[in-house]
Amino acid sequence: MSTETVKKPSVLFVCVHNAGRSQMAAAFLTTLGEGRIEVRSAGSEPAYKVNPAAVEAMAELGIDMSAEIPKILTTEAVKESDVVITMGCGDECPYFPGKRYEDWVLEDPAGQGLDAVRPIRDEIKSRIEGLIESLTPAG
Repeated sequence: MSTETVKKPSVLFVCVHNAGRSQMAAAFLTTLGEGRIEVRSAGSEPAYKVNPAAVEAMAELGIDMSAEIPKILTTEAVKESDVVITMGCGDECPYFPGKRYEDWVLEDPAGQGLDAVRPIRDEIKSRIEGLIESLTPAG
């Protein structure tokens, strides 16, 4: 089977600051998706850097997010994505018919220490595993 004919599904993770939840989700999907899914993340009001506690929590699992930079949410990013997953940005996200939208209600890691970020990270990982199953054929 030729891989050129199969378009990879694409996912956009959006939260307000693109510094914690959406960055962890994108890092998990990039790692666990093993290249089978195109991954984007953005924020409606991006922070100037990724949350250090989120970076540390992911490093505990061997995933390096230290080079990531929060990005501004663009209409193009939404248009180019098959699935848009919002995490607390509500109405800030543009809506396009034909896209799959999910709103993941997750605790905000902003200003929290590592102990508070770990359960958020673990919840995101669990949701990412389910997302991968829904987007990629078995086998």
